[in-house]
Amino acid sequence: MTISDFDIFGLLIGKENDSDYLKKPVIIQGITGSYGSTHTRLMKAYGTNIVAGVTPGKGGQNYEGIPIYANVSDAVRATEARISGIFVPAPYFLDAAKDALDNGIKILVAIPEHVPIKDAIRVTEYAKSKKAIMIGPNTPGLIVPDIIKIGIMPAQPFKAGKTIVFSRSGTLMYEVSFNLTRSGYGQKLCLGIGGDPINGINLIEAFELIRSSNDVESVVVVGEIGGDSEEQLAEYLIRTKFSKPVVAYIAGRAAPKERTMGHAGAIVYGNYGSAESKISMYSKANVPVARTPKEIPELISQKVR
Repeated sequence: MTISDFDIFGLLIGKENDSDYLKKPVIIQGITGSYGSTHTRLMKAYGTNIVAGVTPGKGGQNYEGIPIYANVSDAVRATEARISGIFVPAPYFLDAAKDALDNGIKILVAIPEHVPIKDAIRVTEYAKSKKAIMIGPNTPGLIVPDIIKIGIMPAQPFKAGKTIVFSRSGTLMYEVSFNLTRSGYGQKLCLGIGGDPINGINLIEAFELIRSSNDVESVVVVGEIGGDSEEQLAEYLIRTKFSKPVVAYIAGRAAPKERTMGHAGAIVYGNYGSAESKISMYSKANVPVARTPKEIPELISQKVR
């Protein structure tokens, strides 16, 4: 399976003749921890159909009416869920992720930070072998506004529409979406790539996920200094003649070089990973780069026109 064959909207939303259309079942691994329980309550309040939690040793209990199972196998057998949000601490992430992927989970939303790089690499490769995807780790999650929210993002900035937001930064995903919503550009999907050096799906793979979606009118990509993800994305857009309007924003333009800024991946060496390098490549791909998040809706308007 190639990433372009992965039906992310089919899994998150479903087809109109599905019995669970707009209510796809989700399990939460680590539901009994303080972090997992808090965000489970918020996700459920948003409308996400959380059907089960998983915490080893606590099978048979429940959290706010949500049954808890000792392992993913039991949870999936009872619910037929194909989506999991992982809120377990980083040292337990590898085992939790493998448990999910071994039992039919196809979208794994990995919230924890400080996941060892070797574990993130192993899970990314293992997901591919299982024809699944991992979002994250160290991601705010993903949201299809007004339908499903899996992660830690607040609900208020988002509104349903036809713009996609891919972001390497969590808080900037919220701010960008707020500005889009305020300007009349609702979102079809907002997805946090993750702030760690290793991502379950990278920017190019994220674009491949939505490449053939007919009801996507524009894409906003929120990047940051460090690494060469944006440069590679620009080359991909040129090489594949990506047809949907794309607008970008780069965080960290004023950051000093050779110093980690926030995320583990946000560090510049010489010109490598610099904002100037990314803006230059985006210019070659005909992708305008906003100086502030407030400029993004106007740039979309210009691209769409």
